[in-house]
Amino acid sequence: MASRSINKVVLLGNLTRDPELKYTPAGTAVCTFGVATNRSWTTADGQIKEEAQYHRIVAWQKLAELCGKLLSKGRKIYLEGRITYREYTDKNGQERHITEIVLDDFIVFSDGKRYDRDAVSRSTSTDTKVSAEKTEESKSDDKDQDQSAKEDKEDEEKKANEDKTEKKEENEDVNPDDIPF
Repeated sequence: MASRSINKVVLLGNLTRDPELKYTPAGTAVCTFGVATNRSWTTADGQIKEEAQYHRIVAWQKLAELCGKLLSKGRKIYLEGRITYREYTDKNGQERHITEIVLDDFIVFSDGKRYDRDAVSRSTSTDTKVSAEKTEESKSDDKDQDQSAKEDKEDEEKKANEDKTEKKEENEDVNPDDIPF
């Protein structure tokens, strides 16, 4: 009877350093980086203790190139992979053991930079008022009909940009820390 086994690692943590993208002599991309995961607990006497674990991650081929482009130190990342153990002899002749996670898939979270929504809404409402005033003035003056058409087109473009901004705001309302992983 054949038995089944599984080797799967799931981590949610922060990058400890920028990824190193290199290529093997055969031209295969390989990217290595570190991820830190934290855990905290309360002791019996009420003290809060914290512990960090550091993980070495290795990605290959196209996934390695993506990591090199998308990741940077401090970014929050969700990743899936498999654990591997390697041994090698260093320059001093000592035998070394390495534990790595070979990356299968990952998701990068926002870098945490927030923008001032009030400033965005103030600037868009001011732009709308100014363009509405200009549109009324141009309609009253027959000589500026061409200008009015241009401004109407600009107003439509601004409204389209505002709609895009609102959609982005809706997408960016999600705080990565609120995702229950």
